[in-house]
Amino acid sequence: MRVLLVKTSSMGDLIHVLPALTDAGSALPDISFDWLVEENFTVIPAWHPLVKNVIPVALRRWRKNIFSANTRAEWHLLRQQLQQPYDLVLDAQGLMKSALLTLFTKGTRVGLDWGSARERFAALCYQRTCQVNFYQHAVVRMRSLFSQALGYALPDTPPDFGIPRQLFQTASSAQQPEKYLVFLHGTTWVTKQWPESYWITLAQTAAQAGYRIKISGGSAEELARAERIAAHCNVVDVLPDLRIADMPALLVHAKAAIAVDTGFGHLAAALGVPTVSLYSSTDPAYTGALGPISAHLSAHFPCAPCLSRTCTYRKPAVVFPACFETVPPEMVWAQVEKVL
Repeated sequence: MRVLLVKTSSMGDLIHVLPALTDAGSALPDISFDWLVEENFTVIPAWHPLVKNVIPVALRRWRKNIFSANTRAEWHLLRQQLQQPYDLVLDAQGLMKSALLTLFTKGTRVGLDWGSARERFAALCYQRTCQVNFYQHAVVRMRSLFSQALGYALPDTPPDFGIPRQLFQTASSAQQPEKYLVFLHGTTWVTKQWPESYWITLAQTAAQAGYRIKISGGSAEELARAERIAAHCNVVDVLPDLRIADMPALLVHAKAAIAVDTGFGHLAAALGVPTVSLYSSTDPAYTGALGPISAHLSAHFPCAPCLSRTCTYRKPAVVFPACFETVPPEMVWAQVEKVL
């Protein structure tokens, strides 16, 4: 059975789909997937053994030059790729942009129904729809969607992300393991950023416990923050900007990862790395990093989780965002010791 999966972004959302692929493979041994995904994330689907072909799409880039000759040529090539026949075309995104892409495919189009899709009008593009409770974790939603779309019983087993760790493990690191933690501090929402002073204190605490720290950043601002953290603690190694393809090798050899709500935190947990994730403006009940050894620490504050990119709290506070006062470094370190 050949299935085209449409789930274009973002990093955490793509990782949330992986356990559903594993479920499908266990229930339907002859199944295989092609995956339509944003060009910046093509490495993620390739990690799962059931994904045979990864088809890149560049909607984010095309929007900036929608009338250019290059955009038209790339769109024409994509439409040709989508013309191969599939037994099923499954939109796991539930947005208008993903639903419209399914209209250019050959196969029975399936997706979330009117009451389940994030953008309701997407449901009008499908030939068959599935009802999935919106108010549950994204991993559970995806597993439920796949089970209905493909016709098998929803498993009650823990999620298996299906990423082979051996893809990223090196013999030298296994023979001479370095005792280090990974700090995943980068996120696009300022309301998700754990205070810099807290990272410094946590690094100093980890150093006293005999750990080195590996830290990087995906932008000039994040790398500058990493350098400032390292300036206060001589066991912090600032790494160059690590891309998605490079991060798993760093994570699988780590003793633990401490992360804000970011895609790399989801990756760490999915790889089975002991992971402590910190939440302020978002709710881990719906999008928390899941894995065999993962823990969530959420801010307990009157306006948290606000689900907003902008903090509107205006009263005096010790740190920014103010809600993270309730998740201090000593609390985080105590949780790190538990997962270790």
